[in-house]
Amino acid sequence: MRPHLRVLPEAFLPRVLDEAKRLLAEIGIEVRGRQLRQLLLDHGLRTADTAGDGERVLFPPEVIDRAIGTAPRSITLYTRDGRPHATLAGDRVHFAPGSSGLKILDHRTGETRLANTRDFVEYVRVADGLEHIAYLATAFSTNDIEPQVSDAWRLYLALLNSLRPVVSGAFTEHGVPRMAEMMALFRHDRADLSARPMALFTITATGLFRYSEDSCQNLLDCVAWGIPVEIVPVTLLGLIAPVTRAGATVMHIADVLAGLTMAQIARPGAPVLLGGAPAAFHMKTAQSPMAAVEALYLDAAYVAVAKHLGLPTQSYMALSEGKFLDAQAGAETFGGALLAALAGVNSVSGPGMLDYVLTFSLEKLVLDNELCGQALHFVREFSVKEDVPTVDLARHLLAEKHLLTAEHTLKYWPTELHLPGPVFDRTNREQWAKEGGKDLQRRAREEVEQRLAAYTSPETDPRARDEMLRLIRSGLPDGAPLPPVPDPAAARGAGAAPAVDPAHDRRAARRRERAQRPATASDT
Repeated sequence: MRPHLRVLPEAFLPRVLDEAKRLLAEIGIEVRGRQLRQLLLDHGLRTADTAGDGERVLFPPEVIDRAIGTAPRSITLYTRDGRPHATLAGDRVHFAPGSSGLKILDHRTGETRLANTRDFVEYVRVADGLEHIAYLATAFSTNDIEPQVSDAWRLYLALLNSLRPVVSGAFTEHGVPRMAEMMALFRHDRADLSARPMALFTITATGLFRYSEDSCQNLLDCVAWGIPVEIVPVTLLGLIAPVTRAGATVMHIADVLAGLTMAQIARPGAPVLLGGAPAAFHMKTAQSPMAAVEALYLDAAYVAVAKHLGLPTQSYMALSEGKFLDAQAGAETFGGALLAALAGVNSVSGPGMLDYVLTFSLEKLVLDNELCGQALHFVREFSVKEDVPTVDLARHLLAEKHLLTAEHTLKYWPTELHLPGPVFDRTNREQWAKEGGKDLQRRAREEVEQRLAAYTSPETDPRARDEMLRLIRSGLPDGAPLPPVPDPAAARGAGAAPAVDPAHDRRAARRRERAQRPATASDT
């Protein structure tokens, strides 16, 4: 067994589902995408003005049940070169960087500013080597590219600098096909991309029982290409959802079931994660913190309902509303990471994020890598490891006055004791002072620089690179330039100076070794 968080009574879960289905049958969903709405009508669904504010599509309970029955219980993501990387199912937990940022907290200057292409490339290169961050995300937008292709530009930079899967999404109604064609360059054909997906795409439900034109078309295009989608309602407690737990959970589930059902009507068997980005509306500041404890409760509640259905899950957790790498950032992030791990969320978006998912920080990302590693270690499966009966260990302790050299300790400590990396301080004050008295900011900044120095770019076929650029340029006005991209980072030669000190290298090697064992960030 593994540690598990339960926030709703098991007997109440069917009631939540019944109430959500009633909302979809009696209130319905405003489907603003013309093509998707017509598809639903062609499948026998009907519309009605149920609230005096326009026509909504009504979803009978049997249609929803049929959709739940055809949705996959497991989704596997593959690397750019086609290897299985992460299976989203059961209680397997995977952390990925947060998305939707616009700014970067510059680790060199401490300035918060609009992000550019170089910032994004550095982010991918740091994230690519993090042991407890399972895959990437197109975490923030860059301000040096035209908005109509900024979604494809982020994906291009991610594909160019990492083999890992990526959480992404389109910014416009017609953005998915361009991005799908880019990913298909790394597969035999379109069918192979569907069989071995390398990305999750976000489909946002905007609240008020509505799916926008962009979300509707993006959903249709993702389903057509076989790209797994995460349905992410933005449920704001106290503003567009009840401030109370049960009612907010029901409304959230209604939104996410609508997305799931539309995807299954479009293509039975389409891979879908039941997700969300809930937040609590702060009645004094009028802000909407995702790291609020009420939002974290709603995360765990809707995930419990999804698990009751046996469906894979996603959430926005392990992030902070703080502005810097400070105590608030650490507390909010670890609290969210631990709750997500205990709830068994399959894909957790959040690490690296600050300030209401507007600002990304590489220093926070390397700290969050450590926090996520500790959360994953906490939820490992429990098992007896030659320690019950315990009498022989007790006799050894009394004979030797310690267990440091006991065969049992030597055998199990490398997997049982989690050793954080250099961002975490585990020294005493004298050791800390002797090693330079570095505070968290300095340790995190040095870790970022060391990882950037140690990074090596994956090889990319120049024909694939050129075709991706052609696809991006096709969405630009004639003659519009593309931003300069940093050159690939070559492997360091045998005679080159080491990028990191030997002690750091040994620690990184131990963490990589632990990450490849059964309890890993990509398969916990």
